[in-house]
Amino acid sequence: MTRLISLLIIVLALLGAWGIYRYYESYQGRKETARQAAAPGAVVPERLPGMPSRWEPSLRAAEQQGTTALGMWLKQYGRGVQDPRKAWIELDYCVMLAREDPAGAKRIFAAVKDRTPASSPVWPRVQQLAKTLE
Repeated sequence: MTRLISLLIIVLALLGAWGIYRYYESYQGRKETARQAAAPGAVVPERLPGMPSRWEPSLRAAEQQGTTALGMWLKQYGRGVQDPRKAWIELDYCVMLAREDPAGAKRIFAAVKDRTPASSPVWPRVQQLAKTLE
């Protein structure tokens, strides 16, 4: 009888350990999923709302031509582009401009940071660039 009770206790302990292990694995999976969702790389800039799709080719061309072309593109089309897409484009411009005009890049970054709420899909990128541009 004592052997049966001992065996039952061992089986229950093993089942409990297995249940704790499964819970831990599911917790790690949820934690990893949340981390990936919050990662700045998870945002696809072309899918952010706020800009007509017909302007994408001109934006790509301006980005490839450099800082001056992107600045001119922002002056020409900037009023028609809304956040969060506009914030993303301006952050790209800040990164490009930081090499040539650090003060100008910091000024533009401050404006983007002031108008971007923490709930925005652009916010993780703002936080990431804050270390460099503040």
